[in-house]
Amino acid sequence: MTNGNSTEVTEFILLGFGALQRFQNVLFIVFLLIYMTSMVGNIGMILLIKADPRLQTPMYFFLQHLAFVDICYTSATTPKMLQNIISENKSISFVGCVMQFWVYGTFGTTDCYLLAAMAVDRYVAICKPLHYSTTMSHTVCILLVAGSYIIGSINSSVHAGLMFSLSFCKSHTINHFFCDTAPILVLSCSDIGRKIILLGVFVGFNVTFTVSVVIFSYIYILASILKVPSTAGRKKAFFTCGSHLTAVTIFYGTLFYIYLQPHSNNSQENMKFSSIFSGIVIPTLNPLIYSLRNKEVKEALKAIGKNFF
Repeated sequence: MTNGNSTEVTEFILLGFGALQRFQNVLFIVFLLIYMTSMVGNIGMILLIKADPRLQTPMYFFLQHLAFVDICYTSATTPKMLQNIISENKSISFVGCVMQFWVYGTFGTTDCYLLAAMAVDRYVAICKPLHYSTTMSHTVCILLVAGSYIIGSINSSVHAGLMFSLSFCKSHTINHFFCDTAPILVLSCSDIGRKIILLGVFVGFNVTFTVSVVIFSYIYILASILKVPSTAGRKKAFFTCGSHLTAVTIFYGTLFYIYLQPHSNNSQENMKFSSIFSGIVIPTLNPLIYSLRNKEVKEALKAIGKNFF
């Protein structure tokens, strides 16, 4: 971590929300409530799927892992952010920064591949219904989920290795509420040109591949739905993938907004609020999207409610 005028980095300072710090009590309460809602919703979704025999299908198997990923994804950044909002000491150790970066990247990438796997599941269910049980067997589902975690881990490890092999000779203050790529690169005095290209290749491949899987799956799904003769049949077919399509649109829409907006002084602040939405709000919305728009989940919730009350 030393090179020329660079200094050995033992910790970074997370600047957080800057001017909004005067509203620290309000920010703390709001983000704490969102985080708690996310935890309750996602943990509840996992327990509900495990408890109800009607939800032992490939779609809910993927949804169960999506809920687990969302728990890890938001927990990588939110607890530290909450601590920094109310604490004078906003430092994070070098090792802590690496770990936060790695966990956030791992589960963020895994999220992309799980959403792609769920799109494939919906494609098979609607376009190849007679082959659904064999095509989406338990073994295939396990391989898809395991592959998502493995790719997420490898991708994040490469990113972390490239990012933290940099030399730092500028301020160690990160203009963000967690250790993210862009604000860390700003601090480096290394030649970052090749590293940016490599990072771009990995990010570009993951996003392009998963988005392509989702798009092509829904092209075939739409084509199959349009062939259904009755209006009621088309609505029923489309409703089965409505929740997933909503979640995909929100997730990738936020992702594209974060990484495709032009660099400016305001882009750093925009990135913070976009990161809040992608890393805190979306994991809170997912359980609501899949429960409020899903007949089986609502029935399972009603059954549990009757048992308790």
